[in-house]
Amino acid sequence: MGFKKHKATAPKKLDVGIITVSSTRSITEDKSGQWISKQVKKEGHTLVLHRVVPDDTETITQTLHETIREYGAQVILVTGGTGISNKDVTIEAIRPFFKKELTAFGPIFAQLSFEQIDSAALLSRATAGVIGTTIVFCMPGSLKACKLACKALIFPELGHIVKHIHEN
Repeated sequence: MGFKKHKATAPKKLDVGIITVSSTRSITEDKSGQWISKQVKKEGHTLVLHRVVPDDTETITQTLHETIREYGAQVILVTGGTGISNKDVTIEAIRPFFKKELTAFGPIFAQLSFEQIDSAALLSRATAGVIGTTIVFCMPGSLKACKLACKALIFPELGHIVKHIHEN
């Protein structure tokens, strides 16, 4: 089956969780998470959780697993903590749980970022992978980066990705 036909039969409504990683922002100051939340609803999906957690490996991991187990998220969009400073631990907290990694997401995101912000795109460690039957995307915390990742890469493929995850 070709990818167009495959996408046409993909689920249109998904359960989505948003985790914002920040030690400085609250939910009301979370512009990136709020924008993603609006997009989730605009795309016709169900928002099952939107939470801001500190840059702490254990808290990120606990929230990730809770979002999967307790809220049944098929998709988790994680924003923040993907840089290279000592406090940026999102990737280290989440990547060990990937059973499969979407290795093209980071490089394609970096290329699109490079077109907008030049060589500063090197500092992003955006990544994506599958945990159980949930797809998890980790992207930078800036609003511009979230808009780029969601509009150009994530939302156009969500149903298609979830369909593949559930195939036997």
